[in-house]
Amino acid sequence: MLGASARRAARARATASVVREALWRTARAWSTATTTGASGSATDEKSRGVNERETSSSSSSSSSSSSSARTASFGYEDVAYDDKEDLVRGVFERVAPSYDVMNDLMSAGVHRLWKDYFVSRVGAFAGMTHLDVAGGTGDVAFRVLRALQRAERDAELDGQVLDAKTRGKVIVSDINPAMLREGMKRATTRGIAQNQLEWLEGNAEKLPVEDGSVDVYTIAFGLRNVTDTRAAIADAYRCLKPGGKYMILEFSRVENDVLRSVYDFYSFNIIPKLGEIVARDRGSYQYLVESIRKFPPQEELKSMMQGVGFRHVSYENLTGGMVAMHVGYKDQA
Repeated sequence: MLGASARRAARARATASVVREALWRTARAWSTATTTGASGSATDEKSRGVNERETSSSSSSSSSSSSSARTASFGYEDVAYDDKEDLVRGVFERVAPSYDVMNDLMSAGVHRLWKDYFVSRVGAFAGMTHLDVAGGTGDVAFRVLRALQRAERDAELDGQVLDAKTRGKVIVSDINPAMLREGMKRATTRGIAQNQLEWLEGNAEKLPVEDGSVDVYTIAFGLRNVTDTRAAIADAYRCLKPGGKYMILEFSRVENDVLRSVYDFYSFNIIPKLGEIVARDRGSYQYLVESIRKFPPQEELKSMMQGVGFRHVSYENLTGGMVAMHVGYKDQA
């Protein structure tokens, strides 16, 4: 019988094979659509439909707070404002056991490189308090913990004395208990003691975190799932210490027209089918694809951050804008 590590490796190889095949099919389909005239019209219409929906809906993910009908977007569906949280929770309860597979399918396996780069920009330092939100499975938090441990080893080599009170800490927050349980299991598998990370169940719009208590706040691939984007950004501002750093990593608007056509085809024609094959859950993957298109594009998200008070806000496109990293700072006291 295969051990757990062997089963994970076999699943990873199988997933990688499926993703490679899907990407090949996507590239072939896109090539056909752009070179065969009428035979490509359906794909062209599909892409135009996606872009039209992007144009008409980019602000809807944050409009719920001002809408008289109090609705929120759940993918392309408008739902009652108070229902979205439970609907999103249901999605992530279903995908929690196959979260790595989900990320591989959504990013064609590149999410690991994006997260490595994201954490490299955190600037970990001895004694810092780091909060990773919507981070239940620990993907980002594990990386931050390693960076913090390196920073504190270097500080001690330089003569700094650290004890239980002055050492830093990494807090992992998620609204979904199933995701947190998955993260705690993964931490144990990686040999990370439970006291090295704090696990916190909470809603990103109103976290159970003290005002001005966090040095760095990260949220990776989670902001688009909250009901009120502006409320979550404002709560991040509240949690941060003066001068604290807010970092968002999120799927965004691809800027290159050619790459966007390929990515749209892959997203709407391949990812849901792969979700059905690999995870037996087409609906959750369809929502995740649609939620990306409903999320505000780069400049709009930057303006939202500035609107709640963040300063020196900037963003960097990764992989042609498939993902964007936004960074902002809370004013010094």
